[in-house]
Amino acid sequence: MKHSFLPLPLVFVALLMLTACTSSSPKQDNSQTYSITVNRIWSNDNYCSFTSLVKFQDRYFCTFREAVAHHYKGDATTAGKVRIIVSDDGEDWQPLALFAIEGMDLRDPKLSITPDGRLMLLLGGVLYDGAEYMGSFTKAAFSEDGKVFTELQDCVVDPAICQNREWLWRLTWFDNTGYVVSYGPTFNLLQTTDGIHYDLVSPLAVTGRPNETTVRLTSDSTMYLMIRREEGDHRGMWGMARPPYNDWQWTEMDIPLGGPEFFILGDTATIVATRSLYSSEKTMLFKGGLNGHFEEVCLLPSGGDDNSYAGMLIEGDELWVSYYSRHEQPMSEIFLARVPLCWFTSPVTNQYYYTTVRVW
Repeated sequence: MKHSFLPLPLVFVALLMLTACTSSSPKQDNSQTYSITVNRIWSNDNYCSFTSLVKFQDRYFCTFREAVAHHYKGDATTAGKVRIIVSDDGEDWQPLALFAIEGMDLRDPKLSITPDGRLMLLLGGVLYDGAEYMGSFTKAAFSEDGKVFTELQDCVVDPAICQNREWLWRLTWFDNTGYVVSYGPTFNLLQTTDGIHYDLVSPLAVTGRPNETTVRLTSDSTMYLMIRREEGDHRGMWGMARPPYNDWQWTEMDIPLGGPEFFILGDTATIVATRSLYSSEKTMLFKGGLNGHFEEVCLLPSGGDDNSYAGMLIEGDELWVSYYSRHEQPMSEIFLARVPLCWFTSPVTNQYYYTTVRVW
């Protein structure tokens, strides 16, 4: 079954005229043409959302939520499931696994690779009794070969902070330890060594109803957080701390965030993917350093009242970005964009120029 079937012009193509990434002037004769391509990689009658993307054992894995709507609607037929699809080449995607729990709305799946070389799925589950909310839980499953997964297991959070409402959103592994931020009634940095048991590292004093947070680290163990906030001006929060991660420096970002994802390249440059809310809901890519301020690089084809929640993967000289959008169909679909990596590594914006042609 092949799902990357969009014929042109439904495949998004952006033609961009750039100088070579090491050039100092956009008017030299060595300018080259780069292109973004975006393919639909999954679509069915369900509402597909909240993506994550990894490469594991030379294959590509993308996970996302499937349901009839963005939110649980009070009956079992609207509860979310989590699907994983797989590809050998990034073009032809096949279904691999589908996770469901009766009475629980599964949301926000995230993939990572554990220090012992297993593929790990982390997801949130919201438990309901009919339409009554009963609590939030985090669950995990593992695969040694990328073909067969374990059953979902309950993640066990430090009893001092666990109130059956804590959500572990995105796990990052570094030096045999996994770091994740939990949100709910409290907002904390946690750590794990097995992906199942989580202990408190430090509480995070962030205002504005913080929630979705991505954790990344540089080679000297400095930790950075990118945090979505739901109140006030909604602008994201950027945090930095050194071990033992209990003394944080905070910077308010220039933009609101939705489903924030970022990478740090070479301990100096940062690539950001997020739902942009400052003009309209679109899937945006940004670049910057490590100071919490970023500039727009490009807008991916997206729209409707719900989209983004990107996964990112660096493959050769490209940045691969999975995301969801409903700009073409009433029900949201999963897309994969391939963006030239050099856009994010050139020192300053005025070292290149581009003209974008979008086919919506």
